[in-house]
Amino acid sequence: MASRTEPSGCSGRGGGGAPGILPLPLLLLLAAAALVPRGDGQNLVTEDVTVVEGEVATISCRVKNSDDSVIQLLNPNRQTIYFKDFRPLKDSRFQLVNFSNSELRVSLTNVSVSDEGRYFCQLYTDPPQEIYTTMTVLVPPRNLVIDIQKDIATEGEEIELNCTAMASRPATKIRWFKGNKELRGKSEVEQWSDMFTVTSQLLLTVGREDDGVPVICLVDHPAVKDLQTQRYLEVIYKPQVRVLQNYPLQGLTREGEPLELTCTAFGKPQPTEVKWLRVDDEMPQHVVVSGSNLLINNLNKTDNGTYRCEASNAVGKSSADYMLFVYDTTATTEPAVHDSRAGDEGSIRAVDHAVIGGVVAVVVFAMLCLLIILGRYFARHKGTYFTHEAKGADDAADADTAIINAEGGQNNSEEKKEYFI
Repeated sequence: MASRTEPSGCSGRGGGGAPGILPLPLLLLLAAAALVPRGDGQNLVTEDVTVVEGEVATISCRVKNSDDSVIQLLNPNRQTIYFKDFRPLKDSRFQLVNFSNSELRVSLTNVSVSDEGRYFCQLYTDPPQEIYTTMTVLVPPRNLVIDIQKDIATEGEEIELNCTAMASRPATKIRWFKGNKELRGKSEVEQWSDMFTVTSQLLLTVGREDDGVPVICLVDHPAVKDLQTQRYLEVIYKPQVRVLQNYPLQGLTREGEPLELTCTAFGKPQPTEVKWLRVDDEMPQHVVVSGSNLLINNLNKTDNGTYRCEASNAVGKSSADYMLFVYDTTATTEPAVHDSRAGDEGSIRAVDHAVIGGVVAVVVFAMLCLLIILGRYFARHKGTYFTHEAKGADDAADADTAIINAEGGQNNSEEKKEYFI
């Protein structure tokens, strides 16, 4: 009958064992050590988080090549938020989104600036692994306000506008627009604790074309899109004046025919007074003025001159001129276009005919002087030529003798030439 030999090292009595057999306590220690996971080939992965104040942030701790090691998430004070799927921290804003052997994902609702900082992901391996993710909290501007120096500006005046964006994080960049055109402002930044207040100043010279145009203050900030405010400009300006010829519509202004003119004036505020006058002369008695209209029923030569329409409002006075030239009834030449020119109180008048005549006279006089000088020059050279040709005939008593002497002079000249040859 066969018998089983029990190794003495396994008897549990603590006696001496056979060579090569380890004691039981040592075997248990080695077995426990074999169950402890090691970090070989495992990597923790996470990403930084940027969130707007009041919104939800998500923190994720992921493991590559997981071997079922325990994952833990800690806050910036190194307090445990989640250990596996258990939450020791009493802050109920933290909620478990996903837990597995390879990921621990947690959400944080109603984020505030105090939540900003480093959050730590830990993996219980041998040795333990740890990485951190940084949470950045953005705060959009609380208020956006445009303050304008003057509610009503006068044409040509420089006004100041200020746009303020309060309590933002990071500091706000402010951009200015007038209509669709971007303008350049000057910004100043003030910091209060963790918040920034930005004020941008814009200096703007306004014209009548700016009346009713919006000036826009636009915020450029990562926490908000399309945040802007605007103010509409109100600009007052003196009248703009024009003179229109109602009759005759085209052609000449002839003697005996009527002339009708209308003065149009537009300004802000609307002109309070519109009047007609004749420049450098009195208004003819037969001219009929009714408000902004001027009527001459029967034109004659004495009506020639410049007629001015003036309009004024609270800002100032402007005018426009009409130059009248009355033609004979038989005239057929087309007249120059009557130019209705608007201007200030001291506006430049139309060019006078006397000035044009003076310029023409000067040009004609200069041309005559040039012709006289050229004539004298050519005459002098021609006389010299004839004198040399008739040399020798000056002392002759009569015409026949002069001809003979002239011929003789020529012959002598030729003889002299032959003699010298």
